[in-house]
Amino acid sequence: MEYTKGRYSWVIRPLLIGFDLCVINGFAYSFFNFNQQSLYFFSNELLNNKHFLFLLYSVALWLLSSSVLKFYKVYRYTSPINILTLLIQQFLTFTFIFFAFIGAFRSIDIQVFEAIMFLMVTFLVIGVAKFVSYYLLKFFRKIWRGNLRQIVIIGNSESAQEMHKLATIKKDLGYRIKATFSDYKFKNLKGKPKDCFEYLKTEDGIDEIYCSIDEFSESEINELVKLAELNHFNLKFLQESKLSITKRLKTDFYNYLPVLSLQEVPINNDLNKIIKRIFDILFSFFVILFVMSWLTPILIILIKLESKGPVFYKHVRNGINYKEFTCYKFRSLKTVKEVQGTYVTQNDDRVTKIGQFLRRTSLDEMPQFYNVLVGDMSVVGPRPHMLSYTEDYSKQINKYNFIFRHNVKPGITGLAQIKGYRGEIKTKEDIINRIKYDNFYIENWSLFLDIKIIFETATNMFRGQKEAY
Repeated sequence: MEYTKGRYSWVIRPLLIGFDLCVINGFAYSFFNFNQQSLYFFSNELLNNKHFLFLLYSVALWLLSSSVLKFYKVYRYTSPINILTLLIQQFLTFTFIFFAFIGAFRSIDIQVFEAIMFLMVTFLVIGVAKFVSYYLLKFFRKIWRGNLRQIVIIGNSESAQEMHKLATIKKDLGYRIKATFSDYKFKNLKGKPKDCFEYLKTEDGIDEIYCSIDEFSESEINELVKLAELNHFNLKFLQESKLSITKRLKTDFYNYLPVLSLQEVPINNDLNKIIKRIFDILFSFFVILFVMSWLTPILIILIKLESKGPVFYKHVRNGINYKEFTCYKFRSLKTVKEVQGTYVTQNDDRVTKIGQFLRRTSLDEMPQFYNVLVGDMSVVGPRPHMLSYTEDYSKQINKYNFIFRHNVKPGITGLAQIKGYRGEIKTKEDIINRIKYDNFYIENWSLFLDIKIIFETATNMFRGQKEAY
């Protein structure tokens, strides 16, 4: 998640959007004499006003296209070449949108030369305004030392040293080094890299953290992610190794220095999160009311008849951004004590007879619909691992892929589960394939995919899976 405390983008971007829309409609009013033309497409007289119709059309399509193309996503490290690329993309898209408007309302008579001149002048003014605002902010940061980001740099790597140098020399980027944690002597040195955790827990006013990811273990990175989420600062990774950078981390270039952060994916889009949450709540209520309301009493009796102990089994798992939560299941083992690092294996004598049925049909997972309602889990998502496995798995697979997996809520079921990767981990390939399917789901999420996974899960519940034991 990108946090925006203390930034000016909430003021500058709306101003630029408003300016651009005024330019488009102002020049349209000047270039085209809509009032001499008749339009009778609508019963409402106001909608037949050509200028008003173009105003509605241009505002709606400009906002849509600029959002898709991220036309206004210009950051302090964005290069002029990238801004020019954004301008060209937006220009070509709006050209198509403009001629589509002419084609849709053929009674609007516009000459080709007028249209071309309108587009060229409009984008010349918009382009100049975009570059002027870009360089004015750079000047403001460099000379007046305003619009600054308070940053912390952690690590001994060459990338960390380069980031320190960049923040110190390139004043126009607007970075102020609040603290450095390194074995080398730097400005505002506060200690060794591993000393950063206590500092980050208590220090206020931090905007961004730049961390040499190769110098930290998985558990330490987990802790940094948690601190970033808790204290609302942006966590960036500096990669030292020559391994290929996974596409699951977004790469930005500060001059020639690659800086990594968690990739934006459809499932974390604000609108999609609302859609997925509404679906989770409605589906969970349906299952609880129409299935668990009569099934739970039956299972309680069967579990109690076979063995002593609680009906429900509670276990701690890592959720979104490694946040720990209590996950619920129907007890399927004779003991409620979780053995660290031990999955249930085939023919495991700890499993009760009713437990075998529950695990084979996945009915033991049903209480997790409560976890969904309270917001710890989703109906569909990567399955949460035992805490003891989080560190172990990250040592066997690409660290960046594992971090990416914890960027969303865990699920009751998931793509890996319906593909047969569930239960006991026998080989390294098992965990690699689990993570592969989990990340594919995150990158390609859609509500239709969730429904498809739920349908296949229901089919497997009746059919049973050989991996479920």
